[in-house]
Amino acid sequence: MPVIEAGRICVKIVGREAGHKCIIVDSIDKNFVLITGPKEVTGIKRRRANVNHIEPTKDKITIERGASDEDVAKALEAAGKTEEMKELVKPTA
Repeated sequence: MPVIEAGRICVKIVGREAGHKCIIVDSIDKNFVLITGPKEVTGIKRRRANVNHIEPTKDKITIERGASDEDVAKALEAAGKTEEMKELVKPTA
C-alpha cells in the first residue's frame, strides 16, 4: 500500500495550518506533494507541501492525479467525508 498517493487524506503537522486535514492531489518528487483542502471545505488552499510536514491517515478517496478542487470536493461528498474533513486534529507533538 503506497502511503503517498493521490487521494490519500493527510493531516498537516507543521505550519499555520497544523491540525487541518488535506488531500494529496499529486506527487511532485520524493520530497514534495501537491495538496488541497479544498479551501471551501478545510481552509487549505492548493499548494506544494513537504512530505515531512504531513501525516498520512488510513483514509483515502478516489480521485485522478491532478484533480481540480471541484472534483476533490465532489469525491469528498460522494464518500461522505465532508464533515469529517472540517474537524481539527490535535497535533501529537
